[in-house]
Amino acid sequence: MTDIGELERLRARVAELEGELQEAQAPPPEARRHRIRAGFAALLIVLGCVLAPFSVVSVFASTQMSNTDRWVATVEPLVHDPAVQSAIADNVTVAILDKVDVQTLATQALSTLADRPNVPPRLAAVLPGLAVPITNGVEGFIGTQVDKAVASPAFATVWDQANRVAHQNLVNLLEGNQNGALTAQNGEVTLNLAPIIAQVKQRLVARGFTPAAQIPAIDKSFVLVKSDGVTKAQGLYRLLNTMGIWLPIITLALLAGGIALARRHRRALAAAAFGVAGSMLVLGVALAVARVLYLNAVPSDVLPAQAAGDVYDTLIRFLRYSLRSVAAVGLVVGLGAYLTGPGSGAVRTRAAFSAGIGGLRGGAERAGMQTGVVGTWTFAHKRWLRIGAVVLGAVVLVLWSQPNVPVILTITGIVLLALAVIEFLGRPPTPAPVVLGGPAEPTVPRQPTGTERAPQGAPHPDDEEPVGEHKKPEVSPR
Repeated sequence: MTDIGELERLRARVAELEGELQEAQAPPPEARRHRIRAGFAALLIVLGCVLAPFSVVSVFASTQMSNTDRWVATVEPLVHDPAVQSAIADNVTVAILDKVDVQTLATQALSTLADRPNVPPRLAAVLPGLAVPITNGVEGFIGTQVDKAVASPAFATVWDQANRVAHQNLVNLLEGNQNGALTAQNGEVTLNLAPIIAQVKQRLVARGFTPAAQIPAIDKSFVLVKSDGVTKAQGLYRLLNTMGIWLPIITLALLAGGIALARRHRRALAAAAFGVAGSMLVLGVALAVARVLYLNAVPSDVLPAQAAGDVYDTLIRFLRYSLRSVAAVGLVVGLGAYLTGPGSGAVRTRAAFSAGIGGLRGGAERAGMQTGVVGTWTFAHKRWLRIGAVVLGAVVLVLWSQPNVPVILTITGIVLLALAVIEFLGRPPTPAPVVLGGPAEPTVPRQPTGTERAPQGAPHPDDEEPVGEHKKPEVSPR
């Protein structure tokens, strides 16, 4: 019985020790809270980075695509694009020649001329054979006039007015309403060329081609894109346009919340900034892939590849500007957060920067330049001057109507230049010189206590010797 009781006691003791070991190995409640907080902060930052590309697209959809003036400014370069002009001119020329049978007109005119009694027989026999050359010449004349009309300032005016009228039709298209000059049927997005053909018709009549006056109203469509993904694009547009400006606000709130919850705010800010820049890179790749899909969706006999590519690049160029600008801001903020942090690389960079500016300041002082009171004041308020320069640059960037990458880099360069000027002017005050041999201040030797008391007659190590007095070393007798 004694052995059994001793065994049970040992087992209980082992269980008790194992419990104490588990408690010792388990993280304290505060550490667990920090882990949960860090995980939640990371989740918010990741969600913000994921939503960042959709935020840029939503702003583009709700402002760029829904605003008439911005839409006209977006498509305006297409009227001057040679590939687009050539494609439109080819479509208009074909539409006109389909309604005007030039060869029949030429044949009838030559036959009537040959049947006249005053025409010599030899000439009458030759006239019918001129139908083909005349037909080619007239068709070439029509093509030349169409090219000139499409490249003329008058056509640019027609293009501008047509796009203003058609903008609401485009919105209806993206919202799924199939009416107006723009339609999306059977996976095709088409533009009605009737107003453009009417303008070319007037030009032909004015140039002396009177048969053009008999051309009826032509309902000719110009295919912009032929793709089965039009319906999906409509759904995505409606979703992003509904979110509008709220999606960027939600994205910024998620990023700000993640940075605020993180224990190391500077590191979280750098991670969020670099994450947003990376998400813009992903959006750029997606737009490049979509461009390839767009070009594959348009048959070459409908729209030449060069014209199709120019149309796509023109329509999304402001979206590309936006994502590049956001990426540039992310990189600048991320680098700024890193370089102002405690990392070894950041510390070395700041030290090298300060040393370089200090060397320039020293060289200027040796050359006779003195900052004087300005340098002392700048050194005393250096921190607030730096904060002010950064905040001012950020305010200018926020208030800029449409900041692009050159604007962002220029503002960043100006802020860095301002920081360099502050560092250059901020000269530390010169310490007061110490005069040797002057009157010495009286010193009160500390009285040692206890075991610290020095031997009788020996000076205590803490006793100070007055400045300017030099004692001769004592020479011990031999």
